[in-house]
Amino acid sequence: MRLDLADLHLFLCIVDAGSITQGAARAHLALASASERLRRIEADAGVVLLERHPRGVTTTEAGEALAHHARALLRQRERMRSELRDFAAGARGTLRLYANTAALAEFLPPRLAPWLAARPRLRVELKERTSAEIVRAIATGLAEAGIVSDAVDASGLRLHPVASDHLVLIVPPGHALAAAPARAFAEILDQPFVGLAPGSALQAHIDAHAREAGARLDFRIRTSTFEGVCAMVAHGVGVAIVPRRIAARHRRHGFRTVALADRWTRRRLCLCYRDWEALGAAMRELLGHLAGVDSEPGRTGPAP
Repeated sequence: MRLDLADLHLFLCIVDAGSITQGAARAHLALASASERLRRIEADAGVVLLERHPRGVTTTEAGEALAHHARALLRQRERMRSELRDFAAGARGTLRLYANTAALAEFLPPRLAPWLAARPRLRVELKERTSAEIVRAIATGLAEAGIVSDAVDASGLRLHPVASDHLVLIVPPGHALAAAPARAFAEILDQPFVGLAPGSALQAHIDAHAREAGARLDFRIRTSTFEGVCAMVAHGVGVAIVPRRIAARHRRHGFRTVALADRWTRRRLCLCYRDWEALGAAMRELLGHLAGVDSEPGRTGPAP
């Protein structure tokens, strides 16, 4: 059979109206056009679908079967249209957001949770990368957007600050550095360190600065969580570098916090993207929410 959705719609209009004339009107077709189309539908089906009477039409058994399937197909079309409208409007789908360690640990959870909870058909896939890796992915078109440190070179991309992300040194109580007002990174390279497990974007960033200084950090242990790092430091295992907010949250462990003097440790978390208008609707809405601004159509994005 070569019936299309317009044929099925017309047929249902006629069946529901009980009249070819009224069915044609419901389908917004001239009577002659509707009659000719109905004739082709029956010819294509190879069976009589409607019984004609002076006061209208009724379906044959075959017509009832066609009407049943036509309703199912048209309902499916409406569901398809609804889902596609949701995708177009950003109400459905999967967003892939790249973020550095600090953003994943502190910034994103309280900001992202209420936004995502209000959108049950959306999924967010978070990918942890270093800020430099995120910038490269966005610049080459492998990622739409991410959250990076403003210490990274993001030439050609847009950055919008959303939170401070200063790094600090944490040391055991009674440590020789505990009373220092601030220390340069180069002054602590000979210390035993507690680090985050391999794969951590933040630890990779710190390790890279150590290599630039011509050193390699001496790790006594590496753990998968900031909680573990802070507990190890508090018990005298070594020193560590963590975001200031992390240190404040876990200060109950009893370690001491020392400021770092290096410029690269005084960071801000920033939304990073190439072109606001090229972002999908859902990503624009998410970034607008994270930046604390609306993301209405026509705006140029939250960039400063």
